[in-house]
Amino acid sequence: MNNNAGMISPDLQTLPQITDRMTFIYLEHCKLNREDSAIVVRDEKGSVFIPAAAVSVLLLGPGTEITHRAMELIGDMGVCVIWVGENGVRYYAGGRPLTHRASLLLKQAELATNQRGHLDIVRAMYAMRFPDEDVSGLTMQQLRGREGARVRKAYRIAAEKNGIEWKGRDYDPRDFESGSPVNQALTAGNVCLYGLAHAVIFALGCSPGLGFVHVGHENSFVYDIADLYKAEIVIPLAFEVAAEGPDDLPAVMRRRMRDKMVSAKLLERMVKDIRVLLCEKGETENNEAELYLWDNLREQLPSCRSYGKKEMQ
Repeated sequence: MNNNAGMISPDLQTLPQITDRMTFIYLEHCKLNREDSAIVVRDEKGSVFIPAAAVSVLLLGPGTEITHRAMELIGDMGVCVIWVGENGVRYYAGGRPLTHRASLLLKQAELATNQRGHLDIVRAMYAMRFPDEDVSGLTMQQLRGREGARVRKAYRIAAEKNGIEWKGRDYDPRDFESGSPVNQALTAGNVCLYGLAHAVIFALGCSPGLGFVHVGHENSFVYDIADLYKAEIVIPLAFEVAAEGPDDLPAVMRRRMRDKMVSAKLLERMVKDIRVLLCEKGETENNEAELYLWDNLREQLPSCRSYGKKEMQ
């Protein structure tokens, strides 16, 4: 018999904020189930209990099985789940916001669909790459050129520092092993970064698909946010790990990425940067539910009530 049947979902106010959680946990060749408010992971070596409310994202690799009850808990706790292909080349995600409000999502949608607002966000994202320079007068084409030069420089510096010959970013998503060690490390690191960005975006109630620099893809905003930190986090670490030549390069890269994300306080930075970019106003920590009825003449009407002719006059 399942003793957990009928358990009430926790109030979102009782859950840890996204900035207080661990970055991610990678699992493979195991089965995930639920015991009370913990995820229990079992394999041939034994069992491990993971407090679901303390995790931002679960990366589930090959050979992973998960029960419906575990997914129910994961959804209630606002954990982002990402199924990754072999060596983490591909990823699929799902989750639940850690907020009842849609204010930040509405602001994101407004900016993404307004040409001037869209342009302002793109400029702000590029400006974050050049904090000590005034790039406000550059055209979009010039900004993209500056960004390309910045990334190429990051690759060159990392290659020279670690004594690696760099021939450019070249990989086949369908054939991970065909890539050079540094390209494999870059791919594994990027997947971790995408996972964390996806988890933060979900937790804040934003849409992964409403991007600004990237558009047209279901994860456009994920790529936008991840790109803010690749040159700082992923590129130097990928060349460093590749130079060490470990036997299981993807696993080593994931562990080093996890440590680097923690030391760089990347969770907190992502939350702050998204809020700054989208110009969020008001009390961001108040998660009380807000539900209104749309009206073409008034800004909003209270929900959960019956409207008769007399009330509408």
